[in-house]
Amino acid sequence: MLTDYHVHLRPDEEGTPASEHLTAANAERYREAASEREIEELGVSEHVHRFAQSLDVWTHPWWRQNAHDDLDAYCAFVREETDLRLGIEVDFLPGREDRLANLLEARDWDYVLGSIHFLGDAALDLRGPWDIWRSADPEEVWRRYFETLGEAARTGMFDVLAHPDLVKVWGGATLPDGDLRRYYELAMDGIADSDVAIEVSTAGLRKPVAEVYPARAFLEMCLEAGRPVALSSDAHLPEELGYGYEHAVEWLGEVGVTEIAVFEGRERRLEPLG
Repeated sequence: MLTDYHVHLRPDEEGTPASEHLTAANAERYREAASEREIEELGVSEHVHRFAQSLDVWTHPWWRQNAHDDLDAYCAFVREETDLRLGIEVDFLPGREDRLANLLEARDWDYVLGSIHFLGDAALDLRGPWDIWRSADPEEVWRRYFETLGEAARTGMFDVLAHPDLVKVWGGATLPDGDLRRYYELAMDGIADSDVAIEVSTAGLRKPVAEVYPARAFLEMCLEAGRPVALSSDAHLPEELGYGYEHAVEWLGEVGVTEIAVFEGRERRLEPLG
């Protein structure tokens, strides 16, 4: 089986309103693309910051700029007008766990993706005024990122850790020197103590770093800790569904992965990969 759960029905750019992209016709375009690529399990997981209810969790200026849509209308659309699994991509924000739990527990998800895009008010993968890399030391950013990733896993709020080494997104000067396993280790206690699945995301192949998330050494550490794998592409367009899956499936076979996680009603089961 192949899955793609980390899927957005609209691009990240501004000017992509829900009225144009969260439609049955657009969902069918994604379903057709999934069928062409032999992806059996397809879900949608819009960013939480797209929804007005997210401002009950955090009021970062960038969130306020984007939080226009109604979360319950999104859930109703996916359930009533599509055959997609219902997910959401949620930023882990230390200190705001109770607020986030209230938002999640009030709705009937098939799965919840946990991401880290911000450390404090600074963003890991946004260029512009919130860019953490303009002045921060890569060593410090990587340390904080993986410490926070371990905290996210330990909360139990997430079914999947999405793009779990996103901190490498820009490559180049943002990569610390030496063996990066010294950073991965910072997350491993939390991951090992959790029941979370680890996303293998081909989105990194489309980013400046040009490699799968997570790095092989990090994935091997997660597998040694007994964590299952969820396969996704982080598509924002139908043509990105299943991007690089031939490479990913071969790569997963090399590290001994034979099964992938499948979700329904926040229950996980494992199915043969392929």
